[in-house]
Amino acid sequence: MDTECVSLLPRVCEVLADSARSLPDDTTLEKLLDWFTGFTKAGGSLLEACPCLLEFVSTVVYNTTSDPSVLSFTLRLTGLMAASEDGFIMLQEYSVLDLVFKLQHWQEAGLWDDPCIRIGWIQGLWSMLQHPKALTFFVQSGDTPYFIEPLLQLQTDRSIFVASAANQMLAHILLFFQPPLSAGCNGIGKKDGDDKRTHASITDLDQPAITLENRAEYAAVVTAILEYLKESLVPKENTQLHQSLQLLKLLSLLLTQARSPLRDMLLQTVAGSLEELVTTGYSQLTVPLMDVILAAHSSGTDEPDKHITHLLSSMLKINKPADLIHAAAAVLRRGHHDTAHTAWAVRLLLLPLSIITGQTLLGAAGDEHHLSMVEQLKSKTLCIPVVCVSLTSSPQITLMPADFLPCPPVTIVTAVLSLLRVCSGHVSSSCTGCTEVFRNVIGSGKVQRCALDALTAFSCSPGAKEKISEVLTILTQYLDSPDSDPTVLHKSYQALVKWTCVCKDLSSIKDQLRQDLIRVVKKRVCDMRWEVRDSTVEFLGKAAGVLKSAKEEHDVFEALLGGCSCTTPLLKEALQDPESYVRASAISALAQTLAHSWHQGAALTQEQTEIVSRLLEILSQDTEGFARRAVIQFFITWFLSCSSHSPPSSSTSSSSSSLLMNSVHSILSLGSTDLDWEVKVHTLELAELLLDEAFSGHRGYGKGSNSHPALLHPNAVVSDQAWKSDLVSALSGLVELGVISVLLSGLFDCDRPVGLKACQLLITLRETVCPLSLEALDATTAMATVARVSCELPGWGWGQEIRKIVRMKKNDRANEMAVTGADEVCSKEHNEAGEHSVSEGGESVCVGVCEVLRSLGLDERLGVLTQSSDHVHNSPLSLLQDILTASAAHAHPDTQPGQEVIVDCY
Repeated sequence: MDTECVSLLPRVCEVLADSARSLPDDTTLEKLLDWFTGFTKAGGSLLEACPCLLEFVSTVVYNTTSDPSVLSFTLRLTGLMAASEDGFIMLQEYSVLDLVFKLQHWQEAGLWDDPCIRIGWIQGLWSMLQHPKALTFFVQSGDTPYFIEPLLQLQTDRSIFVASAANQMLAHILLFFQPPLSAGCNGIGKKDGDDKRTHASITDLDQPAITLENRAEYAAVVTAILEYLKESLVPKENTQLHQSLQLLKLLSLLLTQARSPLRDMLLQTVAGSLEELVTTGYSQLTVPLMDVILAAHSSGTDEPDKHITHLLSSMLKINKPADLIHAAAAVLRRGHHDTAHTAWAVRLLLLPLSIITGQTLLGAAGDEHHLSMVEQLKSKTLCIPVVCVSLTSSPQITLMPADFLPCPPVTIVTAVLSLLRVCSGHVSSSCTGCTEVFRNVIGSGKVQRCALDALTAFSCSPGAKEKISEVLTILTQYLDSPDSDPTVLHKSYQALVKWTCVCKDLSSIKDQLRQDLIRVVKKRVCDMRWEVRDSTVEFLGKAAGVLKSAKEEHDVFEALLGGCSCTTPLLKEALQDPESYVRASAISALAQTLAHSWHQGAALTQEQTEIVSRLLEILSQDTEGFARRAVIQFFITWFLSCSSHSPPSSSTSSSSSSLLMNSVHSILSLGSTDLDWEVKVHTLELAELLLDEAFSGHRGYGKGSNSHPALLHPNAVVSDQAWKSDLVSALSGLVELGVISVLLSGLFDCDRPVGLKACQLLITLRETVCPLSLEALDATTAMATVARVSCELPGWGWGQEIRKIVRMKKNDRANEMAVTGADEVCSKEHNEAGEHSVSEGGESVCVGVCEVLRSLGLDERLGVLTQSSDHVHNSPLSLLQDILTASAAHAHPDTQPGQEVIVDCY
């Protein structure tokens, strides 16, 4: 632990222990506890490193006027210090544990009613229970009452947070001290009835970490918990349902993680209660009860318990249709693979779809729950949830093996399509579904959304491709419907993209359907609701982006939406949208739409020129950052598309790539001065692409700041004149494009991500054109030509800052030079290399690029920028200083309202 922190901690403890100097921010205590926890987990001892904590705990526990949050912190801190055996022994020697966790102490002080104290008490004990000595203390210690009893009482605490913590602590006690997997079972007994499976007695729970003396204590704890589960699992009245719900969650966790013999004992104890819950049929408990039964049915190593198998069968045959559907869905959700039960669950989940649509999903055999399900579906409040559960499960059903399915997967797809028709009010006369249920689902947005989600997932189902024409027809109808809400329209677009992506062959699509779809899209792109316009332009981009990735997909794009000739004008119009989200989506969609022509190196068009002009206008004038970010991303996509077939800089003046390169200077200039830090980072990403292109193939160039470029050999100076000439040309080109200025301005940006990215790129540039790894004489000799490349800096801001740094570095080097022959040569070479580095003209300043790169101390800057501000503001030292400063401010009698020192919060 840092010595300065250790020196401040006693004063901090004084502040916390003084009830008159309470903190203005309770999160301070959480941060302190986080720090202590991290120190403990790293193997440190809090009592050894910070002896003052022992006195702090003793002081606070006796001072019942302390703030409850400080008392709760003290309880948790005590448990943390007692988590190790050494710390536990030391606290016991000072009788701290007996007082801190003595329930009577907090009750007599009138503090136990505060949930903050109760949860601190639970979490403190929880932290401490990591070794056998703590278990002995938990069972009984001096005057301390038997802790398990109050812990069980807290299971029904009025505070949900306290009850949940108590619930989880019970699980910790049972699971942490359970015997290892290799432990044997000495005690053997028999269950009543047909189940002959052996089980262990309590005293046979032998844990190596537990001594012989501990065994009886652990057995007592387990007995108390099991008896509580047995008595409390079944609610005596409806007000106790929440307690049963909590215990079922606990039981599910235990059965999933417990090993034999503990697991066998759990099942033996609660079997009767589980059967009673199944018989009683509380709807609120259906799902957690199924989780318990399925955990018990699937987590055993042998054959499933016959009694549990019977309970599972009973749950799948209960008379309440809604509960029945939820129980069946739980079987699929947990990935249950019992053939008989899973097949039956599938039939139950398909039953609502079969009733509503009239599709034969269950085969020739009927279903015993048909009549009760029909009655359920006739009630609108009961119908919608049941249908939604059925729809949510249907995609998983279609992917199951044929043994589980009562019908082909494509029939289920047909049923969902029929349901979508019913929801939109288009019911054909040939429909054999239950007409009395139709009124409940017609116009239901919730059912429509679930059905569209299912339809999207069906695109990967076996045999689904043959339904492509019918699917596109339904989706077009939904997109055209005036009753469709924005979310339904968005999901319709998602389904449309998914299906056309999977089903490449659209030859079966009629021309009329294609025309209808184009008409609908044109209508929706002008919708009054901005969410609909946004979904529409997003769809156009996704359709173009996804449908062009394979060999034949460009033709699919043409067949579906008429290609770029149809979509590009719509997207150009969307660039004028009053909503910034829509403008940003339109820009992204344009990039996806035009990427195909960019990749092929298509000729420049007037339309592209107009688009670029509009995008530059958005970059310079748009008041919202979303659209400006999208503009930079647009040009990045363009550059990447062009680079995949030929470098943009080598393109002819008639290609679209030439327009891109002519726009680069403006893009970099506008993007680097933007107020949005994300725009500036994206601008640096574009600059990185330009660096990659300029130095691609050059010896010594490596992407990223951590690369290790090849070093130049000093003897290669004369033989590599051509290579140096190319390097000078590349560097000069980057200066002309404005790349160097963007990197230098970014280095001094107030936003750390911008400065970090710029620093990384500048290091890469430095290691390429003037690596520091060469000796000073070799560097100036080998790179003299490159060093003559200069760039112009503004005479203000970051330019002025660089100018100061370069001047200081030059002065330092001049002072360090000794008058020797070698130094005279070095000085001469240096003057030749940097003769243009400090020439001034008006307000502008010309500096040598290499001179700047060597003077900026980039490696040191990178070290600072890599660290977030958290290393200062959220450090333990800063936290302790904040506590002391805040305490001083609150103690000052002249402090005015609003002048308090607010503690840093992370």
